Amino acid sequence: MRKLDTFIEELFSKNQLVNEFLPDIQETQRFTANLIQLLFPNNPCDSQQHYHLKFKESRLLLEKLLISLNGKLDESPEEYTAKFFNSLPRVYKSLIKDAEAIYHFDPAVTNLQEVICAYPGFQAIAVYRIANQLFRQKVPLLPRIMSEYAHSETGIDIHPGATIGQSFFIDHGTGVVIGETSVIGDNVKIYQGVTLGALTVKKSMASKKRHPDIQDNVIIYAGSTVLGGDTTIGHDSVIGGNVWLTESVPPHSLVYHTSTVKIRNNKDKEDYVDFSI
Repeated sequence: MRKLDTFIEELFSKNQLVNEFLPDIQETQRFTANLIQLLFPNNPCDSQQHYHLKFKESRLLLEKLLISLNGKLDESPEEYTAKFFNSLPRVYKSLIKDAEAIYHFDPAVTNLQEVICAYPGFQAIAVYRIANQLFRQKVPLLPRIMSEYAHSETGIDIHPGATIGQSFFIDHGTGVVIGETSVIGDNVKIYQGVTLGALTVKKSMASKKRHPDIQDNVIIYAGSTVLGGDTTIGHDSVIGGNVWLTESVPPHSLVYHTSTVKIRNNKDKEDYVDFSI
């Protein structure tokens, strides 16, 4: 029993030191969800004064989270918070363009509200744009917790350090992975299962460009993988489903796999294999 007590004391001391500069995960998730709800409310607010009060609460919550990181910040939590909230008009404008892109290009959408309320692609992009602003302000850890929250909610993994242009469209979205140094232009459409990844995961590559560039007006269909920091998909290109790319393609390219079709006949029956899954 004394060994257990000693272990608990040592573990407590160690965790106190480790957690000294860690923001609360649940509070970070709450801040993220609350802010998106303020930008795109499902229900009308009681009054403008009440709406202002909710924004004030959101500011205080961010300050509280930043205070836990105070030892790792170059400026005060109040200064970081002010810069972040001053950036919200720009972030909101970008998100409206993203929602409009989904509305215009997806025939299943009936109105803009449906995109905002029900599309996981838009939810993931919304969290990304908020987290990216904090990432650009060099806030440690907090943007990453936010992006993993979106990942758990939507199945879409966008690193907050990625650079993504205007009118971005993720359709369906499950399994999409966008790496930290990816650069995506304007009017890009990505379908489910697409990976924009690195060719190597060596720690020595951490500060280098590891992920591809996707230029304007590119469509990447489901299941495709584009790898490498030197890989560029030229503007106005279409990458078909299940394509594997580790080298650049020029603008206006069409990249796809050709399926082989074989007509079976009675002689082939003995070669058939029945699979049970």
